[in-house]
Order: sequence, then structure tokens, then C-alpha cells
Amino acid sequence: MDIDAFSAVNSDKWSRLYDLAYKRSLTGQEADELLRLYQVTSSHLSLLRSVAPESGLSATLSATLAQARTRFTGARSNFMDDVANFFVIALPAAFYRLRWLTLWCGIAFCLVAAAYAWWIGSSPEALRAAFGNDERVRQYVEEDFINYYSENPAASFAGAVWTNNAWICAQAVALGITGFWVPMILFANAQGVGVAAGVFASVGKSDVFFSYILPHGMMELTAVFIAAAAGLKIFWAWIVPGPRTRSQAVAREGRSLITVALGLVLVLFVSGIVEGFVTPSFLPVWAKLGIGAAVLAGYWLYALLLGKKAYQSGARGDLNDQDAGYSEITA
Repeated sequence: MDIDAFSAVNSDKWSRLYDLAYKRSLTGQEADELLRLYQVTSSHLSLLRSVAPESGLSATLSATLAQARTRFTGARSNFMDDVANFFVIALPAAFYRLRWLTLWCGIAFCLVAAAYAWWIGSSPEALRAAFGNDERVRQYVEEDFINYYSENPAASFAGAVWTNNAWICAQAVALGITGFWVPMILFANAQGVGVAAGVFASVGKSDVFFSYILPHGMMELTAVFIAAAAGLKIFWAWIVPGPRTRSQAVAREGRSLITVALGLVLVLFVSGIVEGFVTPSFLPVWAKLGIGAAVLAGYWLYALLLGKKAYQSGARGDLNDQDAGYSEITA
């Protein structure tokens, strides 16, 4: 075959394919033309490679065909569509799946915290063992605990709290498969909250403790419970994979619940703003508690109402099949 003659006869088609492949937008007629030229040029390239597989013309046509192929097979969804899908479907569905396990994690946390609070608050021996003399208790109640929320600028304090809590939640999700990390995180945090509550109870100032811990803590601790539930869900998928293989079950739950970790970054950002700007403010206690309760109610309305709708439509917070990749070999 004379390659020069073959090129001369078909160069107009190849040029037109190139123009269409790199054109910003196509009409319906141009899209049909692109597909026809792609099929024709593919046969031309096959013929050329049988004669001169390493020629410059073969490489040029191959690059043009690759670009044309992306126009009708490799197009990605719009970025704003992906963002809307994440917040309206994937994230609320993932939160909804964890609603009951989140509740049970919260109940377990509260029981441990209440046990420590009762122990420290009712036992002078336990209080002395934890804090030493009465002067250290007084300093903690009247200075250290309260000053913690106001000793740094509100913006930097909110940022530090946000980063720390997001890191704790990410660990709970990512390391949940170990089976012991989530209970350890829940127990350690419940112990800390319970001891602090017990110290304030021992001096009759429980109202002060709750006025500082609840405005931001209602949402902040709920976020920890959600992350713990996500980690336990991954662990359970590994223990009881069901009809899937363990790797498939863990991969699916992991993808779905990393969605939760990303969502919690935003949830904790709101909680951090409340902790940095509302908790140490001079607002009345009822106003602080009202703001904290409103944030918590907003989350549960989002998770239960929007989440239920997304869940019933089949969403689970996982990636779509194209992004998730193949789960089994097919012929």
C-alpha cells in the first residue's frame, strides 16, 4: 500500500476528526459526525499499523482517536453536579445508615461518663487521687476549665479544636477495622468528660460545667459518636461480610464511610465555631444552649429527613460503579 497516496485520499477526514475532537462544544449533528469519523479513522489506523506500525502517521492518528474517544466515552460529570450529589444524596444517606449505631455509641459514652462523674463526685478519696489537694480542685474549677475556652483568640482556638476533633474522627473511621480503636476512643473521651463533671459536682457547680460543655459538646460529641459508628460498621463488615468476600465487603463499607469522615470535617467546623465564639461569649446560658441545640437539631433533620429519602432511593454513600472500579472479574 502506498502510504502517501492513502494519506492524500483520507487527510480531509482525519483533519475534520481532529477539529471535532478538540472543539469545545458540539452540536447534535457534529456529535454524530464525530462518531462516524471515529469509526472510519479507526479502520484506517488498523490498516496503517498492519503496514507501518511505528510510523509518525500512526502515532498522530492514535492520539487523535484517543482525544475523540474521550468526547463520547470519557466525559466526566460536572463538578457542581458532583458537589450537589455528595451533599444531597451520598452524605445524608451515609449518615442515615449509621443512625441507630450512633445512638448506641452515645448511650455507651454517657453511661461511662456518668459512672466516672458519680465516682469522682461522691468519693473524696477518688477526688484526691485524681487531683490531689483542695487547692488544685479549686484552681481547676474556677480558673483552668473556664480559661481554656478564652485564653486564646476565638478564631485560632476554633481552628485548633476543629483540627483536633477532625483528626480524632478520622482515626475512628480509618482504624475502626481493628475492632479495639473505637472502644478505646469512646472510653478515653467518656472518662475525661466524666471526671471533669465529677469534679464540678463535688463542689456543687455542675451548672457551670454544663453551661460550658453543652453548647458545643452536643454536636461535637455526636460527631465522635458518628465516627465511632462508622468505624464499627467497617469492623463488622470484616467480621460478617455476608454474601460478598471480605475484601469486597470492607472496600464497600470503607468507601461509604470515608464519605462520613469527609462530612464530619464540615460538621466539626460548625462545632468548632460554636466552641470558639459562642461557648466563651457573654451570651446568656439559655442562648448558648439554644444555639448548640439548634446545630444538633439541624444535623438530625438533615440526616433523618434527607438521608431517609436518599437511602430509600438506593444511595448508600458509596462511589458509583465507574469510580469504584470492578468488584469481580467478568468476561
